[in-house]
Amino acid sequence: MHDLAPVILLAVDALTIGVVVAALVVGAVLGALIEGRLVHRTLASAKEEASEMLRAASVEADAIRQGGELDAERRTAERRRLFDLEIAKGLSEIKESQARAIRREETLDRKLERIGEREAKLERREAALEETEERLETERRAAEDALAEIRRRLGEIAGMTTEEAREAFMAEVRLEAQHEAALEIRQVLERAEADARNRSREITLMAIQRFASEHVADSTVRSIKIPSDDMKGRIIGREGRNIRAIERATGVDILVDDTPGVISVSCFDPIRRAIAAEALTKLVADGRVHPSRVEEIVEQVRRDIGERISKAGADSAVEAGVRGLHPKIVEAMGKLHFRTSYGQNVLRHSIEVAFLSQMIADQLGLNGSIARRAGFLHDIGKAMDHEIEGGHPAIGAEFARKYGEKSDAVLNAIAGHHSDVPATTPYTPIVMAADALSGARPGARRESMEMYIKRLEQLEAIAREQPHVEEAHAIQAGREVRVIIDARKADDTEAFAVARAIAKRIEEEMTFPGEIKVTVLREVRAEATAR
Repeated sequence: MHDLAPVILLAVDALTIGVVVAALVVGAVLGALIEGRLVHRTLASAKEEASEMLRAASVEADAIRQGGELDAERRTAERRRLFDLEIAKGLSEIKESQARAIRREETLDRKLERIGEREAKLERREAALEETEERLETERRAAEDALAEIRRRLGEIAGMTTEEAREAFMAEVRLEAQHEAALEIRQVLERAEADARNRSREITLMAIQRFASEHVADSTVRSIKIPSDDMKGRIIGREGRNIRAIERATGVDILVDDTPGVISVSCFDPIRRAIAAEALTKLVADGRVHPSRVEEIVEQVRRDIGERISKAGADSAVEAGVRGLHPKIVEAMGKLHFRTSYGQNVLRHSIEVAFLSQMIADQLGLNGSIARRAGFLHDIGKAMDHEIEGGHPAIGAEFARKYGEKSDAVLNAIAGHHSDVPATTPYTPIVMAADALSGARPGARRESMEMYIKRLEQLEAIAREQPHVEEAHAIQAGREVRVIIDARKADDTEAFAVARAIAKRIEEEMTFPGEIKVTVLREVRAEATAR
């Protein structure tokens, strides 16, 4: 493009000269015509007119020339711009092609490197196999030689026949082989147990890290703040008619004590407790408290809670990715929003168990969708276990079966996640592990002070009942028991036996999240007195 620029400029100059010459020719012709037509005029007037027309023609010619130059410059600039754009585009495409070629080359280099590593590994394995085969062949020949020597010696020493010697030798070989096989089986089992523990630890840590949800402990105590103690009188009403109307409409107990600014609601049913708490809050905000108003507010709150339950169930099913649930099952899951277990919201716990179950199942090569469904529904029995006799696993399994749950794996996981029934599919222990993970994570659950103290006392009592125990202390919030035994009466072997006995009794007699470490100390003190 830059080589064409001088040619274009020469063309523009030629065009400009042509325009000027044409203008001059036109001016001369016009001057001749004017001169012929105005012969009768005086020579001075004719010259003046001719001069004026020549000036006009010259001005017009300059204008035409300038316009041509500007037009030529514009066309030249436009062509130069287009040419630069084409060059830039071409350079960009070349650079992209070079980058793609470099990336492909790097990918091929990596693949070749991996192929080389695999070939080297295969060669090493082949060499090791050849060495093993040679060693086995050598050992086989040595064994045959030893067998021939033993036969000869048996025949010489015992005077046995060949058949008798063969039978005696075979009996000895069988005993030795059984002993070696038992040792090999024990080693294989120990390696398998170690590998299984390591693998389970990896899967557990991976599931916890991938699903690190926040925990908010819900309180089962519902207290309603009131602006003044006068409102307590309104809530109670004349001769207690208002408070009786509230208790009759909601089915809860209203506790009005000397605590300033607070009214407490007590009920075993969490949904009734929620209805009563919201109804009281609205009555306190409204200020009008009488039996008819109480019934109206309670009915309104009951409808709102019902809609909230349905929405919570549907939202949780969507969040957990579980489809095809019966509306009754969705409603029951929504009720778990108002249920707590050791302060942990049961609905959030069910969603977390669903995700943890899927992650564990995926790592084990099982169906993650079935595991997620089983984990989501495992605690559904808690939505109605206060209304139906029995444990929540059996109630939940029957409820799910009644409303269309057909998967045997899901039903067995619901019924057996607390070992109430034997596990018939691998999804039941997966749900049990996910349930334990969700409940044992720090901050997930909490105990009341009474339950906490009772658990610590039970731990110390179990430890003190063992022989030779002098002291026992539960530490680290009940996660460890530190036991001191009499070093003069028990040796190191008995100390380990005491630790195992305490751990076994804790497993059999107590319910606790996570693990409890048992540490037995056997302290020897040497004392001397100088006089």
